[in-house]
Amino acid sequence: MNKLGFSHPAVDFLVTFLQGRLERARSEDSDRGVSAVEWVIISAVVVAIVGAVAWIINDALKSGATKVGNCIKGASASKTC
Repeated sequence: MNKLGFSHPAVDFLVTFLQGRLERARSEDSDRGVSAVEWVIISAVVVAIVGAVAWIINDALKSGATKVGNCIKGASASKTC
């Protein structure tokens, strides 16, 4: 039996595997987490920039579509927009 109170080969393997992973994570450099945080920050900045650019392009397209729509409404054979 293991610490969970029952024994099954798959559960025993999983518990042993996770204990090994946990021990390896504790013994490695602590800089690894800092690097992950840096990647999260970089990703967040990139996503924010992409969102801002998408908003600007969307606003420009809406403005252009409104101008074209107004031009079509007021169009006549004698004048251009």
